[in-house]
Amino acid sequence: MATVSKTLFRGAATTTTTTTLYTVPLSTTTIVTNIVISNTAASAGTYTLRLDGVLLADAVNVGAKDSIVLDIKQVLSAGQILAGGASATTINFHIGGVEIS
Repeated sequence: MATVSKTLFRGAATTTTTTTLYTVPLSTTTIVTNIVISNTAASAGTYTLRLDGVLLADAVNVGAKDSIVLDIKQVLSAGQILAGGASATTINFHIGGVEIS
Protein backbone atom coordinates (compact mmCIF):
# COMPACT_ATOMS: atom_id res chain seq x y z
CA MET A 1 0.00 0.00 0.00
CA ALA A 2 1.53 3.31 -1.15
CA THR A 3 0.86 6.55 0.71
CA VAL A 4 1.72 9.80 -1.07
CA SER A 5 1.32 13.34 0.30
CA LYS A 6 0.40 15.68 -2.51
CA THR A 7 -1.21 18.87 -3.67
CA LEU A 8 -4.75 17.99 -4.67
CA PHE A 9 -5.51 21.41 -6.16
CA ARG A 10 -3.79 24.77 -6.29
CA GLY A 11 -5.14 27.66 -8.29
CA ALA A 12 -7.75 30.32 -8.83
CA ALA A 13 -11.38 29.49 -8.21
CA THR A 14 -13.96 29.71 -10.94
CA THR A 15 -17.21 31.55 -10.40
CA THR A 16 -19.11 28.26 -10.81
CA THR A 17 -19.38 26.76 -7.32
CA THR A 18 -19.69 23.19 -8.62
CA THR A 19 -16.38 23.15 -10.52
CA THR A 20 -14.48 19.88 -10.00
CA LEU A 21 -11.20 20.62 -8.21
CA TYR A 22 -10.09 17.02 -7.61
CA THR A 23 -11.36 13.52 -8.37
CA VAL A 24 -10.06 10.55 -6.38
CA PRO A 25 -8.30 8.13 -8.78
CA LEU A 26 -9.44 4.52 -9.17
CA SER A 27 -8.23 2.08 -6.49
CA THR A 28 -7.33 5.03 -4.27
CA THR A 29 -8.53 6.57 -1.02
CA THR A 30 -7.71 10.23 -0.44
CA ILE A 31 -7.58 12.08 2.86
CA VAL A 32 -8.01 15.84 2.46
CA THR A 33 -5.82 17.26 5.23
CA ASN A 34 -5.80 21.02 4.75
CA ILE A 35 -7.37 23.75 2.67
CA VAL A 36 -6.20 27.35 2.44
CA ILE A 37 -8.49 29.87 0.80
CA SER A 38 -6.87 33.19 -0.05
CA ASN A 39 -8.36 36.39 -1.42
CA THR A 40 -6.01 38.62 -3.41
CA ALA A 41 -8.63 41.32 -4.04
CA ALA A 42 -9.09 44.62 -2.25
CA SER A 43 -12.69 43.67 -1.51
CA ALA A 44 -14.27 40.70 0.29
CA GLY A 45 -15.46 37.62 -1.56
CA THR A 46 -17.08 34.27 -0.82
CA TYR A 47 -16.24 30.63 -1.49
CA THR A 48 -18.13 27.34 -1.56
CA LEU A 49 -16.70 23.81 -1.20
CA ARG A 50 -18.34 20.39 -1.50
CA LEU A 51 -16.98 16.95 -0.60
CA ASP A 52 -18.70 14.38 -2.82
CA GLY A 53 -21.72 16.63 -3.22
CA VAL A 54 -22.08 17.47 0.48
CA LEU A 55 -21.54 21.11 1.43
CA LEU A 56 -18.46 21.75 3.52
CA ALA A 57 -18.68 25.54 3.19
CA ASP A 58 -21.48 27.55 1.57
CA ALA A 59 -20.80 31.14 0.49
CA VAL A 60 -18.34 31.72 3.34
CA ASN A 61 -16.88 35.23 3.46
CA VAL A 62 -13.16 35.83 2.86
CA GLY A 63 -12.04 39.33 3.74
CA ALA A 64 -10.04 41.58 1.41
CA LYS A 65 -6.38 40.45 1.21
CA ASP A 66 -7.14 37.73 3.77
CA SER A 67 -6.83 33.94 4.07
CA ILE A 68 -8.74 31.16 5.78
CA VAL A 69 -7.06 27.91 6.86
CA LEU A 70 -9.10 24.73 7.29
CA ASP A 71 -7.27 21.93 9.10
CA ILE A 72 -9.44 18.91 8.33
CA LYS A 73 -9.20 15.15 7.94
CA GLN A 74 -11.88 14.08 5.48
CA VAL A 75 -11.78 10.77 3.61
CA LEU A 76 -12.86 10.44 -0.01
CA SER A 77 -13.12 7.13 -1.85
CA ALA A 78 -12.29 6.31 -5.47
CA GLY A 79 -14.34 8.39 -7.89
CA GLN A 80 -15.53 10.90 -5.30
CA ILE A 81 -15.13 14.57 -6.09
CA LEU A 82 -13.97 17.71 -4.28
CA ALA A 83 -15.71 20.66 -5.92
CA GLY A 84 -16.01 24.37 -5.34
CA GLY A 85 -15.89 27.89 -6.58
CA ALA A 86 -16.05 31.48 -5.47
CA SER A 87 -17.62 34.84 -6.10
CA ALA A 88 -14.52 35.96 -8.02
CA THR A 89 -11.38 34.49 -9.58
CA THR A 90 -9.32 36.46 -7.06
CA ILE A 91 -10.15 33.69 -4.55
CA ASN A 92 -7.54 30.92 -4.63
CA PHE A 93 -7.65 27.36 -3.28
CA HIS A 94 -4.59 25.51 -1.97
CA ILE A 95 -5.68 21.97 -1.09
CA GLY A 96 -3.37 19.30 0.33
CA GLY A 97 -3.89 15.69 1.20
CA VAL A 98 -2.71 12.11 1.15
CA GLU A 99 -3.49 9.49 -1.49
CA ILE A 100 -3.48 5.85 -0.40
CA SER A 101 -3.42 3.20 -3.12
